Order: sequence, then C-alpha cells, then structure tokens
Amino acid sequence: MKNKIVVLVITIAFFSSGFVFLKKQTDSDKDLIKTSTWYIAGPAIENQETINRIRQKKGIVKVTTKNNPVGEIELNVMITASDSNDGVSTNLSDRSKFVIITYKSSHLIKIQAREGNPEGTNCLHGGSHPRVDLMPSPSRFTTTKILWSEFKQDGLPDGKLLNIHNLCKFNFVNYNPVSGAFLEIKSVKI
Repeated sequence: MKNKIVVLVITIAFFSSGFVFLKKQTDSDKDLIKTSTWYIAGPAIENQETINRIRQKKGIVKVTTKNNPVGEIELNVMITASDSNDGVSTNLSDRSKFVIITYKSSHLIKIQAREGNPEGTNCLHGGSHPRVDLMPSPSRFTTTKILWSEFKQDGLPDGKLLNIHNLCKFNFVNYNPVSGAFLEIKSVKI
C-alpha cells in the first residue's frame, strides 16, 4: 500500500509539473530571437542565411548596411514561427500589454507591427502598419518596453491602434540607411 501511495504521489507530481511547464511556456515571455526565423530585404551585407546562422549560434540578430545603399532595409520576424515571411496571424491574449526589445542601433529604426487580413487568417503583404520609433543607441545595448497602445497607424498621434488579436510580424525598418549603419537585436519578448 505504501508503494502505491508513493507511485501515486510521484505520478501526480510528474503530471502537475508538466502542466505547470506548459502554462509557463504559453504565459511567459516569448523571445522571437529564439523562436522565429528572421528575414531581410534591402541593401544589407548579411543575407537571411547569415542572419539566422548567427542568431542560432550567438543569440543575436545583426544587420549592417552595404556601402552606398539604395532603398530601405527591412528586417522581418513573424510572431508565430513560419516557414515563410508570410503565415498566419497571432491572437495575443488581452493580458499581453507590451513588447520588450534589447537592441543596439546606429540610426533611427521604425518598428512596424504588421496586422493580418481582416479575417485574421493570414499575413499577406499589405495590411495595417501601426508603428513606433526605436531611437538610436550606437554604443551600448538598450532595453525598451513598448506598450501595444503606442503602436499607431503610420506613427501618427491619432492613428488607428494596433489590433493585438491579429498580429503577424514586426518589421524593423531603416528608411534612410547610410553606409555602415547597423542594427543588433538581442531579444524581442512578447
């Protein structure tokens, strides 16, 4: 009888810890550096393969502008991991209030929080682009907490607010890159 009680207690503890682990994973900070493939467009030295190899090996995403760049640089990451730069939108919980980003940047970066289609079924190019500014921090890593309520359409004070129940991805955009401009990101936690 004593052995059955011990086995029962161990079994209950095992299953309870498993459920706590699952709950912890879904309610804790999701770090997009660890969970998602990153994509790049524009005049960057690094390509997608290089960015993701370094991300997986060193836990950092790094982008550097080519000499004499033409056009903007856009670094993208899906909120829900996908095999492509487009996929399904993510329905964040009402408990989610912000994103925390640790970064170093030589220039102003605009963060666009891309929304999905009105049906909330996919993240094809286009859609709404509520955004905020990520200020330069060229000499050291900075951690910033951005409330979802700060993301407004086109960055306008009276712009439409971000719909966190239909969130696709973040675009980190340098609209006016100069030679050697850089962005390094250590974490993007939701």
